[in-house]
Amino acid sequence: MRFCLFIFFVLSLCTACEKVSDEAVFDLTPRIELIDLSTDTLRAFEDRLRIRIRYEDGDGDLGHSDPDINTIFVKDSRLENADEYYLGPLAPEGSDISIQGSLNLELSPTFLLGNGSEESAIYTIYLLDRAGQQSNTITTPTITILSN
Repeated sequence: MRFCLFIFFVLSLCTACEKVSDEAVFDLTPRIELIDLSTDTLRAFEDRLRIRIRYEDGDGDLGHSDPDINTIFVKDSRLENADEYYLGPLAPEGSDISIQGSLNLELSPTFLLGNGSEESAIYTIYLLDRAGQQSNTITTPTITILSN
């Protein structure tokens, strides 16, 4: 009888223990998703678009300590090249931890390219981690830009 109780105790203890894993909770390639936009209409040269993004990264190497290295890329559909923005480290450099959270991006005031009273733009956004891995790309809904 004591032996049966001992076996039951050992089995109960083994099933109650949980192994802590060193493996990443998320993929090592960063992943982002659009949470929210401040508006869908902007006045040229005045209003700033604020974009809220959710991120996750399996090894925590998003952002950079060198302010001359930009890791956020935002492309206006009306322009050829993306604007680049700095992002400080979201986890201590050299650590290897899974991270998640949200970022608030505030873009510079935009402008009209032509002579019309309004234009439409879609912004495409992605991140690069310190290993050079590019996140997925997200796009905003159409943003209307009005002349003053």
